[in-house]
Amino acid sequence: MSKDWKSFTKPDDKVLKEKLNSVQYKVTQKDGTEKPFTNEYNDNKEEGIYVDVISGEPLFSSKDKYDSGTGWPSFYNVIKGVEIVTKEDRSIFMRKRVEVRSPIAGSHLGHVFDDGPAPSGKRYCMNSAALRFIPKDQMESEGYADFLDIFS
Repeated sequence: MSKDWKSFTKPDDKVLKEKLNSVQYKVTQKDGTEKPFTNEYNDNKEEGIYVDVISGEPLFSSKDKYDSGTGWPSFYNVIKGVEIVTKEDRSIFMRKRVEVRSPIAGSHLGHVFDDGPAPSGKRYCMNSAALRFIPKDQMESEGYADFLDIFS
């Protein structure tokens, strides 16, 4: 929603309901999960970055994206310098998982697991509905030129 993520202030719930589609709202605000294999970014192979759908804050790079076979976009790292928020989640039959939230907007993004590839061993399993993809060739015009060095 916001291109100016550095000065982002989260809007109230009424505004979010108007700006987000029903799946985006359910995922980001109600800790939901979208259907696997049918979401927007699972099969995306284009170079660019993934940002929070609400705030626009940078989160993940296509350089760190891989096919985990789970049906959701998966990454083995966050963008260098990004401090995502994690918390224990026991919402499914008391099974312990680690929830991932965006640092500025507090959006529910997905979960992180310790079964990913090297070098991190992490699998950030994210919901496409919580993300917006910025193609590499649009990063400068969208205000993300500082992150172009990821692709050098």
